Amino acid sequence: MRETHDKTRHDKDTTRPVSNFHFPFSIFLSFHMPAAVHLVIPCYHESGRIGPFLAELCAVTQELGGVTIRVVEDGSHADEVRRMRGILAPLCQRHPHLLDPLFLPDNLGKGGAVYAGWDLESTAEWLVFVDADGSCSATEVARLVRLAREQPTPQPALFASRLHQFGDQVRRTWKRRLIGRVFGLLVSTLLGIRIHDSQCGLKLVPRAAYQRVAPALRIHGFAFDVELLAALHDSGCPVQEIPIAWHETPGGHVHLLRDSWRMARDVWRVRQQRLGKVRR
Repeated sequence: MRETHDKTRHDKDTTRPVSNFHFPFSIFLSFHMPAAVHLVIPCYHESGRIGPFLAELCAVTQELGGVTIRVVEDGSHADEVRRMRGILAPLCQRHPHLLDPLFLPDNLGKGGAVYAGWDLESTAEWLVFVDADGSCSATEVARLVRLAREQPTPQPALFASRLHQFGDQVRRTWKRRLIGRVFGLLVSTLLGIRIHDSQCGLKLVPRAAYQRVAPALRIHGFAFDVELLAALHDSGCPVQEIPIAWHETPGGHVHLLRDSWRMARDVWRVRQQRLGKVRR
């Protein structure tokens, strides 16, 4: 009788209707997976400054999840490349999201290094670059990544800005502060785009927006930010300035007078390009 009872129960179970509803796994993922972010750190002779900042950045972004980091070494000399490899190798072993570095054979300029790193990424929703010196802390980078992930569609580009903060939040030499204000005024006047700080070394750009403008980008030096700003603006991608804390780190490669002149020249070039007066 026990066998008959078990068989009857089994038969009864098999007659129960089976639901045809399947929970779409993609919806589950959309609620639980943050937008992917690819962060590039352009480097030219930065082995003396990048180590502590990169270690902290790897730790902070590992907690965030969904962030990959790539260091782009922009044609430094052989000894510098060797030192950089020594810094990166143990960090890559500890942090899988720190990708293999890209060593460029020639010096392309800061913008060229950023774009070389961005062009290797084909899936991330956001493309980011940050300076290697740690003037913008890892926690500030993480804060802006979180902010980017909260942006509605269509997503704006987020440009970090050092000019909205006061007191101890922004520590810069008076020369750099003055030149930054003058340069921001120059950019706003010549390009007709309101911007306070076009040169801050932290920017977050939707990959789709970058891909639309990438073929037109020609400037790879320190003023590449200005051309990127103008291209995004003209393509219809809004650009928002986000105040950040900034503690300037000594030892940079920018010569204030020489490079300010070159950057002003490049701003004029961008203006002429937008007016159709410069052959691309």
